[in-house]
Amino acid sequence: MAPKPGAEWSTALSHLVLGVVSLHAAVSTAQASRGAAAGFLLQVLAATIMLAPGLSTHEDCLAGAWVATVIGLPLLAFDFHWCTNGHLMCAGCFIHLLADARLKEEQATCPNCRCEISKSLCCRNLAVEKAVSELPSECGFCLRQFPRSLLERHQKEECQDRVTQCKYKRIGCPWHGPFHELTVHEAACAHPTKTGSELMEILDGMDQSHRKEMQLYNSIFSLLSFEKIGYTEVQFRPYRTDDFITRLYYETPRFTVLNQTWVLKARVNDSERNPNLSCKRTLSFQLLLKSKVTAPLECSFLLLKGPYDDVRISPVIYHFVFTNESNETDYVPLPIIDSVECNKLLAAKNINLRLFLFQIQK
Repeated sequence: MAPKPGAEWSTALSHLVLGVVSLHAAVSTAQASRGAAAGFLLQVLAATIMLAPGLSTHEDCLAGAWVATVIGLPLLAFDFHWCTNGHLMCAGCFIHLLADARLKEEQATCPNCRCEISKSLCCRNLAVEKAVSELPSECGFCLRQFPRSLLERHQKEECQDRVTQCKYKRIGCPWHGPFHELTVHEAACAHPTKTGSELMEILDGMDQSHRKEMQLYNSIFSLLSFEKIGYTEVQFRPYRTDDFITRLYYETPRFTVLNQTWVLKARVNDSERNPNLSCKRTLSFQLLLKSKVTAPLECSFLLLKGPYDDVRISPVIYHFVFTNESNETDYVPLPIIDSVECNKLLAAKNINLRLFLFQIQK
């Protein structure tokens, strides 16, 4: 259906007003901040593309890609940071630069002008983020063009070619296919007509995949019933080894839990020589008992994210018996979801987590 002329004029007028306001803001802020002016100019450019005949059509989709080259990176996210000279970085690359600098014991710098960057010196560029949200982007399913601000909703709820699953997946149907074929498949799906014995075999296999997860939560609830439970906020601080080629490691100050003194240590990629050259980042940690004990101290422990962090950590329970002769655990993985979450921790000045300790009494 062709758009109504009134709607076209309304859209064109809104882009014109946006362009004029952004151009005035760019001129006004040019003396104070070149970075702000660059952001407003990019907003003007996006509005101009939408107004210019032929540039906003499906055939000429290079306009959005050309603006992407101005920023210098594929526009995969809406969050953009800028350095003090106005150079733009997407949020993922900004965090990656800070993490790499921490691994190399260097000051993080802008890739373009080499000025100093940090979370306190760089801020988000809302004008650029607004402009990027209006740029056309291609749906990965139907290959049609949509503004980036509407693309996620289209792919999740509206696209007829989005990948979906059969409603009988809970009884074992493995079908995946485009949404417009869902009704036809469900009408012919054989799983609702299976016998009880056949369904029991399918459900047993599905139960096995969920058993480990349920076992974890049951273990946590059992630990919460123990008499002696302790927890504390721990702060890992970065240090360097004394080797000729120094390696980064983290250590907490001494803290007291369950009337004992403890220390936590952590290392990156199991202390490999150049972790900054690897795209895969992991953290492992070790719990050390610093006080003397008169009898073996059997404990379960786990680390979770701190109250003010947004990093995603899956809970894993570890178990160890501490004695005066064996007072430190092996290094065990910090169960971070992926390397992106690990970079978030490395980019921070300190790593703040929460430790839970459960004393097992015979």
